[in-house]
Amino acid sequence: MSVTEKDVQYIANLARLQLNDEEVRSFAGDMNKILGYMDQLNEVDTENVEPLEHVIDLESRLRKDEGKEPLSHEDALKNAPDADSDYFRVPKVIE
Repeated sequence: MSVTEKDVQYIANLARLQLNDEEVRSFAGDMNKILGYMDQLNEVDTENVEPLEHVIDLESRLRKDEGKEPLSHEDALKNAPDADSDYFRVPKVIE
């Protein structure tokens, strides 16, 4: 598959981009290079390769998800500069 200048103009129109003739030629060349790299990747034998979620194993770096007791209202509001019985008080920012 090859990307023509007409294809680039069509895509630019969809994206609401205004490209001059030089930019259209440049993008057509770039897109054809990308498609060439994709063809090169398609030649790689991946028949026996299992799909991965991550390139590296992250299982060992994450802690177990364990439920804990939530903070009480008193503890959560203890260091607040201004609070009432249940909420943080903040300065009014909307006039």
